[in-house]
Amino acid sequence: MREVLGNALEVFSWHSGWIIWNLFLAFIPLALSFWLYRRKTKVRSLLWWVAFVVFLAFLPNAPYLLTDVIHLIRATRMGYSVWIIVLIFIPLHLFAILAGFQAYVISVMNQSSYLKRIGAGKFIVWSELITHALCAIGVYMGRFLRFNSWDLATDPGNVLLVTLDDVTAKKPLLVIFISFIVLTVLYWLTKQVNLGLLLRFREMRAKGEWFE
Repeated sequence: MREVLGNALEVFSWHSGWIIWNLFLAFIPLALSFWLYRRKTKVRSLLWWVAFVVFLAFLPNAPYLLTDVIHLIRATRMGYSVWIIVLIFIPLHLFAILAGFQAYVISVMNQSSYLKRIGAGKFIVWSELITHALCAIGVYMGRFLRFNSWDLATDPGNVLLVTLDDVTAKKPLLVIFISFIVLTVLYWLTKQVNLGLLLRFREMRAKGEWFE
């Protein structure tokens, strides 16, 4: 029993560090989306545009956690007991993946809500598709080219040259296209769930069921 607990603590401490870091990066665009898109003011100052650029740069970090499933696959092959895999590995990694993608969905939903509020609702679908496409490229750059969001500011020339050189090949384009399809489908499904839960919450609040 002590050995199992010791291995569990070892596993948690080993994986929790990068999971917390990746979730932190995923929640940066989520926080910015509320500041950019949920405030009542429609004024777009210089600070707003700077925050918007930072939002776009960090947004791929949220769906990037979907690719962390490879860590879960690797972890299950490391010879740990089935209890550690079931009780530690799987819940820890699934939580990170689901939380990261939920941050992505809410961020894009906030963006769509903003477009509707400023009278640009007809562009919502296109803005979502463009966002998915940019994030598919961003996820590829992070997972395969090992770039970080801040590299766009610290070394933009190298990021541009390496990315353009790499994505013009057939295999990277296929990976990016598949990523785009996966993001689009998963976003639509998760968005419907979120909207359903939001509608149910509003109905319960209107009926006063919270106070029964």
